[in-house]
Amino acid sequence: MASKLSAVLSAAKTENRAALIGYLPAGFPTVDGGIAAVKALIEGGCDVVEVGLPHSDPVLDGPTIQTADDIALRGGVRIKDVLRTVAEATAAYPGTAVLVMTYWNPVDRYGVARFAAELAAAGGAGVILPDLPVEESDEWRKAAGEHGLDTVFVVAPSSKDPRLAEVTTAGSGFVYAAAVMGVTGTRAAVGNLAEDLVARTRATTDLPVCVGLGVSNADQAAQVAAFADGVIVGSAFVQRILDAADEDAALAAVRGLAAELAEGVRRR
Repeated sequence: MASKLSAVLSAAKTENRAALIGYLPAGFPTVDGGIAAVKALIEGGCDVVEVGLPHSDPVLDGPTIQTADDIALRGGVRIKDVLRTVAEATAAYPGTAVLVMTYWNPVDRYGVARFAAELAAAGGAGVILPDLPVEESDEWRKAAGEHGLDTVFVVAPSSKDPRLAEVTTAGSGFVYAAAVMGVTGTRAAVGNLAEDLVARTRATTDLPVCVGLGVSNADQAAQVAAFADGVIVGSAFVQRILDAADEDAALAAVRGLAAELAEGVRRR
């Protein structure tokens, strides 16, 4: 039986389009405000949502998401709030696959089996773990598998072909292809390394390959959708919330950008 994440991505493929994957950190700008913002992503047209677990020492995240994480952490966000965000989004929109994107340390400290069990109980579809080496992932993948959770790993343009094969063999759900070298953030142009990385990754796996890092508008989404199975957008959504005058304006901005991007991924 296909996982929830696989089913959602497969449904997008059946429609001859890329999936739209939106990211927002939990607890931003507040826990309740963050839950409303995640729902707005889905209402606007995201097929999959990544709920970020805010971290004080991010490796992959650029200044925009770091700012949001800092706001969430100063607001006292905890793992239970991340799980509540997943649960409320899933309950409201059961057809959407909701993932948690997190660095490994919080999961390790919380308890691997406990985190997997509680995420599954909340209706989560899986986890993206950007800093967990495949070689050290057995404990997590075993716990995830027991609860029907997918484990998504990240590959980069610097990844050599043998390494791509190792990563894609271990992962499930989809492969997260970082389109550019460096940290997250919107960019004027999508990195030209992305298409080559997708092609090299596809040569090693039948998993969908979804591209993130840099997309901020419908034209860029359409550009990536032409060669990828999914388009991942995070910083652009965070920036819309940071720029908004109040919560209502933030939710409208998030919903509007999601709708624009959802149109973009359907242009192929």
